[in-house]
Amino acid sequence: MLLIGLLITGVVLAAGLVWVDGVTAAMLPGRLLLPLSRMLAFVGIGLVVAQAIDDTGWTRKLGALAAPVFRFANLGTRCSAAFTAAFFSGVSANAMLLDFYKEKQITRRQLFLTNFINQFPAFFLHLPMTFFIVVPLTRTAGLLYFLLTFLATCVRTVLFVLFGRFFVAAQNPGPVGGDDVQAGNARGISKKKKPLMQSLKEKLPARFSRVMAFVVPVYTVVYVLTAAGAFDAVEIFMTRFAVQKFVPAQSLSVVVLSFASEFTAGFAAAGALMDAGTITVKQTVIALLLGNIIAFPIRAIRHQLPRYMGIFSPGMGLAMLLMGQGFRMASIVFVGLVYWFVG
Repeated sequence: MLLIGLLITGVVLAAGLVWVDGVTAAMLPGRLLLPLSRMLAFVGIGLVVAQAIDDTGWTRKLGALAAPVFRFANLGTRCSAAFTAAFFSGVSANAMLLDFYKEKQITRRQLFLTNFINQFPAFFLHLPMTFFIVVPLTRTAGLLYFLLTFLATCVRTVLFVLFGRFFVAAQNPGPVGGDDVQAGNARGISKKKKPLMQSLKEKLPARFSRVMAFVVPVYTVVYVLTAAGAFDAVEIFMTRFAVQKFVPAQSLSVVVLSFASEFTAGFAAAGALMDAGTITVKQTVIALLLGNIIAFPIRAIRHQLPRYMGIFSPGMGLAMLLMGQGFRMASIVFVGLVYWFVG
């Protein structure tokens, strides 16, 4: 499988070098090889952490932190452990979920639902850095923007929990490992876990090889499409369409600069336009939310799709990512409409 993935990578890269002006041999080390190596390194670390959590018995301890909510949602302690791990590493959380699913400890519905709920801890991963960049530039509009996006995260998290409560069959209600240990004791079998290093030697090479088989070609395809301007064209088209339909034309530069071009420069432009009286705080907030809705899913596909397809199967990873972004967009549209009519 890895050889097939590398072969596809070579074909795509050769086509990019021949037909795409933005792809040159001189750019490959800095634009493709270094970012790809960095991504694979973080994925590898995430896989090691996930395996360590499972083998050292920390799954039950982590799962206990959010256990009441996940018990209410019929998702169990294993999914709760992945949720807690997501506050530190999304890759580790997804690797844990996949292991539980392969071992038939959780269902496919529980796997998807927990991944969607994990958008809540993901919201906080980059919050400190972005918050202290955005708020000084946009002040009130920035605070309202973060408040509304946080409320959107809370809304969809509550809905996911309620969906689990009413539409997911309760499984594995006991503590992680409890049923297995009791069953083993009943049969007179003492189940001992393998040492962590031995477990890593047995499982990690195959898992990482499988991840590389999908991450490398998908990342390369995304790189070539980006260099060809495909994602920028989609963002600009969607931005112009949405601005003409929903927000004043004066806000176009805020939307484009904020999300289709450069994050910090966009919020700086928003602050400048507000200070000049060109747009109101409310118009700026709506424009920023609109930019979030338009560009963030495209950025998610560009940056997260290789990891999702590498950790999960290509079909499952793509479906999970698209559904998660769809729910995220719907929740932001909802809070944005409420703010527009009530604020």
